[in-house]
Amino acid sequence: MNRNIPNKIHIIGSVGSGKTTLARNLSRKTSVPYYELDNVVWKRHKSEDIRRSDEERDEYLDRIIRSERWIIEGAHTHDWVFKSFQNADLIIFLDTPYAIRIIRIIRRFILQKLGIEKANYTPTLNIFMKMFKWNAGFEKQSKPMILNMLRQDNFKSLIVKDNRRIDL
Repeated sequence: MNRNIPNKIHIIGSVGSGKTTLARNLSRKTSVPYYELDNVVWKRHKSEDIRRSDEERDEYLDRIIRSERWIIEGAHTHDWVFKSFQNADLIIFLDTPYAIRIIRIIRRFILQKLGIEKANYTPTLNIFMKMFKWNAGFEKQSKPMILNMLRQDNFKSLIVKDNRRIDL
């Protein structure tokens, strides 16, 4: 592991691309805290998740990006997330092949249903089916937009096909 790891890293990719695994591993190796954008959007409760207001969500993200060191991960590409891209020292785009993401979505659902893998949400059949929809939408809409953003703006970025091959 390179000792010159950036202080502020934004990891983006589709469902099943390996964002959380990479963020968790980098955080463990570097002691840099990581944050999941889904948890910025949602207040997690045992009974049900509650969506934060836009103002609460934005303030929460602002608190994170004002800190000295962070790793933020998520599939979100909405305008409210752009300030995270702007403040990142490095953006990692996990461009994991579509078929691998499908396999990971299926595997994750099974492991979550068996109670082997932790989930921030209740792993229902409805959420499982939405993940396939989100994955396809990411491939068709978000991926081209992200690639264009990384090309046009002067962001320091890495585009990676396999999250296990990153050595910062």
